[in-house]
Amino acid sequence: MSLSTSTDQNQGTRVEFRNVSKVFPTGKKSQTTAVDDVTLTVEPGEILGVIGYSGAGKSTLVRLINGLDTPTSGELLLDGTNIVGMRERELRGIRSSIGMIFQQFNLFHSRTAAGNIEYPLKLAKVPAAERKERVRELLDFVGLADRGNHYPEQLSGGQKQRVGIARALATRPKLLLADEATSALDPETTHDVLNLLRHVNRELGITIVVITHEMEVVRSIADTVAVMENGKVVEYGSTYEVFSQPKTDVAARFVATSLRNTPDQVETSDLLAHPGRLFTITLTEHSGFFDAAARAREAGVGLSIVHGGVTTLQEHSFGKITIRLNGEENAIEEFHRTLQGTTDIQEITR
Repeated sequence: MSLSTSTDQNQGTRVEFRNVSKVFPTGKKSQTTAVDDVTLTVEPGEILGVIGYSGAGKSTLVRLINGLDTPTSGELLLDGTNIVGMRERELRGIRSSIGMIFQQFNLFHSRTAAGNIEYPLKLAKVPAAERKERVRELLDFVGLADRGNHYPEQLSGGQKQRVGIARALATRPKLLLADEATSALDPETTHDVLNLLRHVNRELGITIVVITHEMEVVRSIADTVAVMENGKVVEYGSTYEVFSQPKTDVAARFVATSLRNTPDQVETSDLLAHPGRLFTITLTEHSGFFDAAARAREAGVGLSIVHGGVTTLQEHSFGKITIRLNGEENAIEEFHRTLQGTTDIQEITR
């Protein structure tokens, strides 16, 4: 499953937001700020996951990138070119290097899978023989070589989204924008589509901006994460950094939905019904937990893991565990003090 044409190998677009805001009027004397003073950079060939709850400003951010909305203030640069204030004619040229993938697929029901993929090539006035070969390559690339003559109603949700991805790739874009591209799909199909997007990124070098409200999507595909709330980017960093040590409440809430590694209220009540002191500890490569646990055991402290989970992300392991300690209080306190200096440790009490 590859695209043989050498022109597909390209360096992705560099996207820069410089103090970008977008304000919409909501009445004669009122307005709402959808994007609020955003500054961030997406490097060429990077996958950025933009996550936030409904109304956070994610979709507006995408519309600013492809020029469908214009910033109220600030600069938005694509490969060093500021697109703010560009005329529509100039923006059409910019959009030709940007592919869009939609939540509801946006396929033409009157066209076959091949016809949907061919459509942007017809608009670009690509010769018929070249169009046919490009469609054949793309159908093979997305794993639908035998589905070209099928209409959308004959395809599953995952197959429709694969057609959508192939169509987005038809004109050889350097940037892909995926707006909630998997939220209409079941978990297994979501996994397959995300694998395909990762393959697109790795093989073709295309920059991808993924808009989502699902942290599992970010975890699966993104190199970096921007967490949005009320129009602002409240947290930004590598996927590992945001998952292992979220700095804001909203990021921590999103991480908790993907990593079920802390006991819920019912589980906590059950754990507190037994003797011993309970601690939830964040595990990273530098947490020092195992050394502290060994010293506690040498001091006669009984230690048992009662809840938790550890995962690997971007070649780093991290997670949280909840442990029960029984034994001499001074030794338990020493264990607690030691870890307070190296990682996050929280005691669970009634």
